[in-house]
Amino acid sequence: MSIPKGWGRLTVLAPWNLFYMRTNVLFGSRCQMIRFSAEILFKSVSFRLFGGKCDNEDRGPLENELLANLLSMGVDVDMAKKRQPGVFNRMSINEQDLKTFLLSKGASKEVIASIISRYPRAITRTTENLSKRWDLWRTIMTSDLEIVNILKRSPESFFRSNNNLNLENNIKFLYSVGLSRKCLCRLLTSAPRTFSNSLDLNKQMVEFLQEVSLSLGHSDPIDFVKKIIFKNPFILTQSTKRIKANLKFLQSTLNLNNEELLALVCGPAAEILDLSNDCTKRNYANIKEKLFSLGCTEEEVRKFVLSYPDVIFLGEKKFNDKIDCLIEQKISISEIIENPRILDASISTLKSRIKELVNAGYNLSTSNITLLSWSQKRYKAKLNKLNNG
Repeated sequence: MSIPKGWGRLTVLAPWNLFYMRTNVLFGSRCQMIRFSAEILFKSVSFRLFGGKCDNEDRGPLENELLANLLSMGVDVDMAKKRQPGVFNRMSINEQDLKTFLLSKGASKEVIASIISRYPRAITRTTENLSKRWDLWRTIMTSDLEIVNILKRSPESFFRSNNNLNLENNIKFLYSVGLSRKCLCRLLTSAPRTFSNSLDLNKQMVEFLQEVSLSLGHSDPIDFVKKIIFKNPFILTQSTKRIKANLKFLQSTLNLNNEELLALVCGPAAEILDLSNDCTKRNYANIKEKLFSLGCTEEEVRKFVLSYPDVIFLGEKKFNDKIDCLIEQKISISEIIENPRILDASISTLKSRIKELVNAGYNLSTSNITLLSWSQKRYKAKLNKLNNG
């Protein structure tokens, strides 16, 4: 009698498993094995062996065919394998269907190759899934070309999830709370994970933000939610615990009443709400220590942070290096506090501009320093004027 393929190895291993089970019972090790019958153990072993053997036999030619197709499409296979290696172990791959679909939407072959190289999971989506998802995005975007341009920049935003029902429910909900198409577009492009959240999770955050607005004396909770989400598109992907902690920290540390805190979080400090609370505290403590060392008062530190909340995003080294760079060029700390946005510029930009301005005869210790943070075009025009003046 012939033995079916795959069972030969099982019959060899089965006695060993029985012996292993008896040994464990006799010597008391891994006693939980007693719960399992030999029949269940056999089924488990046979399934793994047979499944593994089939995979190994079939995967070779299938993977070779996939790699050949991807290379012919111009895909950077090495990049794709590094980014999402698990994709290449799947049996259901639809690279040709994806290519056909995206070409029909106006994407070039180069764009398609770039999408797959950077986010190879895209080739696991079916045409039906892609069509449904595209239609849902079109309820927010004004054209196919707009979606293609987003995919060029961030393919993950479109392909990260394949749960179209969840996406549809979230879109309907976010429209229902008064968010505009422009706001939803920003969410899709900047914080696509918002639409991967469960509907209940997004509802919970919106309700929490409405409660915050009422506790701070805002008369229109819906308007408050719209402002916060537009200012900080990542807010819906954070935890309510983190936001609570940051609100408490800002109010107590900067000695703000409810009205002042409301104005701050509706404006320049909206993005701080999703920063790690430990990071917020650590960065603020460093700012305070550095400014104190330069002779600033508590009130000046408070004024500085309130006028430029983004400074809380600067880590210790980056903040200290920028301040030291400016101080070394005879720029007073009072000038820095009055013009905090010069800290938006990188260290390399600050150094190169300071050098260029000094060479052009510009005295930073007595002249306006805001040009250190100007746009490159505007700054170059000013520098040319100084050099030709």
